[in-house]
Amino acid sequence: MNKAELTEEVTKRVKVSQKVAKVVVDAVFEEMVNALRRGDRVEIRGFGSFAIRNYGSYQGRNPKTGVTVNVLPKKLPFFKVGKELKERVDLKE
Repeated sequence: MNKAELTEEVTKRVKVSQKVAKVVVDAVFEEMVNALRRGDRVEIRGFGSFAIRNYGSYQGRNPKTGVTVNVLPKKLPFFKVGKELKERVDLKE
């Protein structure tokens, strides 16, 4: 499912216009990004949580040329699946 499909599903379930659904979906994702930028953790009960992981700098190697390069420190979002979502996806039929 992509963002457009999610917007379409919100339109159907909540019975609002496509424009309103798009604004809602965009606002939710934008606020999640803002929280992660501030260093906050985003938790959606029954689904999972997002947090930022910090990675330090290190010496890497260009696989094509073999030249050693310095990789700068970075922050990356990390998702941890919630117990309820894990159980619902692994539903035995």
